[in-house]
Amino acid sequence: MAKAESASQAASKARQARKPQSSKSAKTEHARPDESEGTVPLELQQKCLTIFRDALRPIVDDVAILQEVKGHLYNRDFAAAFGKEEYLRAYASRWSPSRALGYVQVLADIQDHVLPDDELARLGQSDQEPLEIVCLGGGAGAEVIALGGWWSVVTRSMPKTALRARFVDIAAWNDTVKTLHKQCVTAPEISNYASAAAREANRPMLSGDAFSCHFHQQDVLDWPENVMHTVITPTTKLVTLFFTLNELYSASIPKTQHLLSQLTAALPANGFLLVVDSPGSYSTVSINGAEKKYPMQWLLDHTLLSDSQQKVGIETAARWEKVVSDESRWFRLPPGLEYPIELENMRYQMHMYRRLATKGDG
Repeated sequence: MAKAESASQAASKARQARKPQSSKSAKTEHARPDESEGTVPLELQQKCLTIFRDALRPIVDDVAILQEVKGHLYNRDFAAAFGKEEYLRAYASRWSPSRALGYVQVLADIQDHVLPDDELARLGQSDQEPLEIVCLGGGAGAEVIALGGWWSVVTRSMPKTALRARFVDIAAWNDTVKTLHKQCVTAPEISNYASAAAREANRPMLSGDAFSCHFHQQDVLDWPENVMHTVITPTTKLVTLFFTLNELYSASIPKTQHLLSQLTAALPANGFLLVVDSPGSYSTVSINGAEKKYPMQWLLDHTLLSDSQQKVGIETAARWEKVVSDESRWFRLPPGLEYPIELENMRYQMHMYRRLATKGDG
């Protein structure tokens, strides 16, 4: 009984730590309706940026490489855009840091759904399996650092909790994921002349036991089910599609709908799907020979929430409920952050779905 009470108390403390006080002054004007509340501490945001800086060594001279990458992306030639190691490093060091900070805020915003108090208490027991999260299209490093930053807050009050993250992407991001993860679980470089107190305080964001990462190079639009089930398992709690779903729809709507059906069949009851993408994203669908543009959100809801799942032969007849939806939101970088190159604010839409239990579940 004492152990249960202890776990409950720790979970309660972790709940309070989920949304720490903003680093901004209390006199700051209230955020506009489409803005995030900005609850991620400035210190944590800077730590995330420092990890990117130390791991990827961004320099101003990367501008020429970035222009080449942007040209390939504009032409939708993703194989060329991510076909060179220097392109991967430059892309990850330029665009992933600001997104990572935005993703930390997103994870903090949805944590009450994924990790309610009883789930936190369960994870706090030393003999429990880690929380499992799968990030589709998550190879460029933003999700690695975002998960690490978010989890570092959780583990302050629940030090025994562990997170196992898997990242699936068509490009060869394996080295980037490994490098950033290593930087998360390794103490930062420190001067040989640092004081004893500074050395004592110089600790990694997380321990290797608390945060593990695995990368899988795979085109998710041509993902054999037997391979997918080695990544998305009956213990997976959350699957993310961050700035990925609309690109998948642009590549192939039928294949993307099939992927969502695969996720429906693979995710366990009370598993979650979290989609973050550019607001106002549209994809063109051809119906009876006539083309029409539909909002990405409409296509997503049509697949997950309508009865059409049963028409495509899913034996489990799995269903979802939408638990979070926001068509437009801003994450704005707070003043005071330091990074070698310019970063940008992030505007996004966010939709989260919970997998419902059905008779077909095992």
